[in-house]
Amino acid sequence: MKKFKIVPVTKEFANKIRKTNIDNFGNQVYEQPASGKGPCRISLKPFKVGEDIRLVLAYSPFSQNNAFNQSGPIFIHKNEVEEYSDIYNFPPEIKADKENFPLSLIGYNKEQKMIFTKLVGDNDVDQLISEIFETEKDVEYLHARNSEACCFICKIERV
Repeated sequence: MKKFKIVPVTKEFANKIRKTNIDNFGNQVYEQPASGKGPCRISLKPFKVGEDIRLVLAYSPFSQNNAFNQSGPIFIHKNEVEEYSDIYNFPPEIKADKENFPLSLIGYNKEQKMIFTKLVGDNDVDQLISEIFETEKDVEYLHARNSEACCFICKIERV
């Protein structure tokens, strides 16, 4: 039985950003050759350093405006890519590369207040997500973030 699903940034959102070249905060979006592995927040696949061109923009994964509404930079492919589709499993390329993708899981309640945090470390992230949803009943959803850069990677919802 599936305990969670991965929610990437949508293609529709990315297409709007590519069309306007302005993020939701009114900032100019800029492009650059990938200097790090990312990942792309739509496909949830690592960038090919020095090959892929990525767009850099400010993004907030929250729907409510409150003290926990963290915005920050994210990267998406310059060209259209498919959304991550294996939504009942954490992206394997991110999961397997703990050096480039050190992960933290941050839990929020229905009011969008941060109520839980956990460094993934050497744990299996899929198993850890399932355990969190099983034991932390007030956690409505999680955010996976890079634990070094603190940037948002994807949302994880209960199923």
